[in-house]
Amino acid sequence: MSQILGVKFNDYGQVYYFGSGPFVVREGQHVIVKTDQGMGLGKVVLTKQAPLENESEDGEAYKVIYRLANDKDLEAVAENDAQAKDAYRFCRKCVTRHKLGMKLVDVEVFFDRSKMIFYFTAPGRIDFRELIKDLVREYRTRIELRQIGVRHETQMLGAIGNCGQMCCCRRFMRKFVPVTIKMAKEQNLFLNPTKISGICGRLLCCLSFEQKGYEEFHRMCPRVGKKYTTSLGAVKVLRSNFFKKTLSLLTENFDEKEVSIDEWNEIVNKPPSEEAMAEARSQAARGRRGGRKPIRPEVESASAMESEEVSPEILALEDKEPVDGAQRGNQGQRRERPAKQPRQPRQAKPEQSGDDEGDGAKNTRRPRRRRRRPPKK
Repeated sequence: MSQILGVKFNDYGQVYYFGSGPFVVREGQHVIVKTDQGMGLGKVVLTKQAPLENESEDGEAYKVIYRLANDKDLEAVAENDAQAKDAYRFCRKCVTRHKLGMKLVDVEVFFDRSKMIFYFTAPGRIDFRELIKDLVREYRTRIELRQIGVRHETQMLGAIGNCGQMCCCRRFMRKFVPVTIKMAKEQNLFLNPTKISGICGRLLCCLSFEQKGYEEFHRMCPRVGKKYTTSLGAVKVLRSNFFKKTLSLLTENFDEKEVSIDEWNEIVNKPPSEEAMAEARSQAARGRRGGRKPIRPEVESASAMESEEVSPEILALEDKEPVDGAQRGNQGQRRERPAKQPRQPRQAKPEQSGDDEGDGAKNTRRPRRRRRRPPKK
């Protein structure tokens, strides 16, 4: 039975899968594989047995390793690492001499020395034609200058994050997912750049780890700031707690009560009891005498609340100008403008006849002036 091998070509790179073929390979061994870029040496980090029913399909889907690595191959890799360090120093000197606005990050030398890749970061486009001429003249091989982002730079160099541990991109992350400011807002984080950004200066990658849980929790919760009529009477949702899975409610007697999501689903679907209604009326009467406004009982179902969608204009505005939770709740409650009524056509005034003069009606028509005739000669 063949094996499926997970091979890594560097510590921070992705895991590629190959078939073992006739070889028996254990984790930690080095193998030689054929890639699109040529021959490469990688380390086996994962082994698993191929299933019997898919053995032929796996043989076609996964490339088979070329052979196991020996001592000479490991010595060649050590020489390539030494050459990469020398090329890094030489390239730094050339960048300084040509006064190029770029930062060299790392140098990679292929196993068969058929190509060298220089990774760098730069704020814009760089004219490195003279730099490539110097590198080709020095090493006599194919040269590639590859521009990367700040996240890939942190992944290659490694750093200590805000949590005190090695950055996630260096330890286990192999692909970067998009992280937006909307994730920080949904997780009720302070929009402080020093708190929600990593060493690379971008948003923390760990914001995307718990995003799915927050989205499921917000779908179960009612909207914060809304008022509902429940079996406890008219209540207002103040806040939600993701870790406790609870809601904080403000009752009619201005007491704060904390209930779980299951309890909320039970009380929101039941009509208020007679005792709760009597207490609400008494509280409203006391509020009018004392000058305090009671909570208005507005019946809103959770299903109707979930069906509301925020317009993309508001989402774009929130991404540009971050606001706190209270302002975001007020923005969701848009006032509906009354529909414009169609203009009615003007009605012509009825003409009054001479018969109405006898009834005392006033004739508003201007009398017609008689035209004078010229005198006879």
